[in-house]
Amino acid sequence: IDELLKASATNDAPIWKDIAERLAKPKSLYAEVNVSKIQRYAKEGETIIVPGKVLGGGKITKAVTVAALSFSETAKRKIAEAGGRCITIKELVEANPSGSGIRIMA
Repeated sequence: IDELLKASATNDAPIWKDIAERLAKPKSLYAEVNVSKIQRYAKEGETIIVPGKVLGGGKITKAVTVAALSFSETAKRKIAEAGGRCITIKELVEANPSGSGIRIMA
């Protein structure tokens, strides 16, 4: 959370502050998103961030990059089979410090 707040201030990127605030809440309030929701709302090639866990319910056919706190094994496999990537939130901050072009899914 501290790293996200620092990245937000350093890079003038409000998205990281938003994610930090969501992760500062109790774990029971973390987002749980199925791959079917990512399939429904994401565009091909888009970068998605989930402030919580990605679950493997449903199908996904779009090649998207998904950053999350954690992934179920099924979700990792389905995203990889669709040509997408699973990364940590920290890796996303390092790769895209400005936070541009990222969709929050919760």
